[in-house]
Amino acid sequence: MELVAKGAGNSVRLANYAWRAAAEGVHTECSSAEPIAQDPRFATETWQKWPFNFAAQAFLLNQQWWHAATTGVNGVSGRHQNTVEFATRQLLDMIAPSNLVLTNPELFWRTIQSRGLNLVHGFGNLAEDWQRTAEGEKPVGVENFAVGRNVAATPGNVVHRNRLMELIQYRPSTSAVRREPVLLVPPWIKKYYILDLSPQNSLVKHLTDQGFTVFMISWKNPGPEDRDLGLEAYRTLGIMEALAAISAIAPFQRVHAAGYCLGGTLLSIAAAAMARDGEDRLATLTLLAAQTDFTDTGEATLFLDEGEVASIEDVMRAQGFLDERCSATAFQMLWSKDLAWSRIVGEYLLDKRAPVTDLTAWNADAPRVPYRLHSECLRELFLGNDLAEGRLTAGNGPVMLSDIRLPIFAMGAEHDHIVPWQSTYRINSQVEGQVTFVLTSGGHGTSIVAAPDCADCGFRIGHVNQADPSPLRFSAESQQKQGSWWPEWTAWLSNYSGPADIWQAMGAPQSGYPAGDPAPGIYALQQ
Repeated sequence: MELVAKGAGNSVRLANYAWRAAAEGVHTECSSAEPIAQDPRFATETWQKWPFNFAAQAFLLNQQWWHAATTGVNGVSGRHQNTVEFATRQLLDMIAPSNLVLTNPELFWRTIQSRGLNLVHGFGNLAEDWQRTAEGEKPVGVENFAVGRNVAATPGNVVHRNRLMELIQYRPSTSAVRREPVLLVPPWIKKYYILDLSPQNSLVKHLTDQGFTVFMISWKNPGPEDRDLGLEAYRTLGIMEALAAISAIAPFQRVHAAGYCLGGTLLSIAAAAMARDGEDRLATLTLLAAQTDFTDTGEATLFLDEGEVASIEDVMRAQGFLDERCSATAFQMLWSKDLAWSRIVGEYLLDKRAPVTDLTAWNADAPRVPYRLHSECLRELFLGNDLAEGRLTAGNGPVMLSDIRLPIFAMGAEHDHIVPWQSTYRINSQVEGQVTFVLTSGGHGTSIVAAPDCADCGFRIGHVNQADPSPLRFSAESQQKQGSWWPEWTAWLSNYSGPADIWQAMGAPQSGYPAGDPAPGIYALQQ
């Protein structure tokens, strides 16, 4: 009865709005429904004119009704409620007036003016994309960003290589460097160079320009022969071998270790194991959009349960890895409004090819994931939450995040749909060391690519309030700043580093770590 009443009320609102909008021809604030802040579909002035404003209002009121119908329902578990709400939102996004020629003002007038040629040319774009997908080629425009030429182009050399990773050491860009090197650990679901995009967007270049010696792990693109590589192999062959090489190249120096996304999760496992075993090679720990508590994993794992994991394992078992196309399709489904429908309207109906940036080119360069690694991540991290609850084993026994007593810099992104920032904030209650937390204004990828001259960037920074350690309290009390968080991080690293007073050699040939192939190495080029 409540829903019937709400539906009737919305019908009256819509009728009243239609009458006044048709008469006045303008947007009427007193009776209109507003889209959420993150929904730009109806933001332009053309949507405020009759009859397109009526179509937008009908959709928004319908959206409000379905939100009321699928949330806050007594007797329904949170997981099932979120699943139904998500599925309903997908259906609504499919029939949104922004997707239709007759109800999208920009699309309507573009079709009238071009006499339908936009639809003809858009169909050509669709056919070209289909052909590229069928032939395993990358999207249009990606060829303008070549790895090693204008992305992943910071000068350096591979100083160590094994069956799983290459360790790149970057050449200093200052006459003297700080004694403490920086190790960057990227996730394995994407290639490393989001941290080294074009020169103006390269976090690596920013670090070298600030006088740091930088090392980067570049993961191999696995094949069927790598099916049995799991979390322990990535920890030992990846992080621990990288630290051994760095110790030979920069002896007697502690390392600033930083990990992004799942690379940060793996790094936290390694740091906890090192703390348990009494190793003190790390100076600080930085976790960038990285989860250590998987209680809240956002919509990325909304449909993930034992049955779904078993199905994914069946798919992976035959070929030995998770195909990169599977994860790309999943992300497009999860954020269909931004990743699917906006592209369909823009490229296939309006005939406007979206410009390809270094970030979108990186996003299209997806590697595979070994069978065992992906299965362990799904079962032990996402489903079991074994890391946060002290059941995950590494090396000789279980690891406890509470053993970590390092200074920690943690970053979350306000609009991150993959790793909700509230989950990254939980590191405050899991470790003993002091945590500096930064909340950026971007998404999962755009928050990382925050060059110092970024005018649209912003962030909050502060420490946890021990009296009330909730994320809401942090949002209320933290300091708001404009610009990039990169300078804030390098300043934080400098506080735990010595002065820039040495020259760092490339590699250590005498110890078996010669400066070999130039960056980006060979693993980053594998398809």
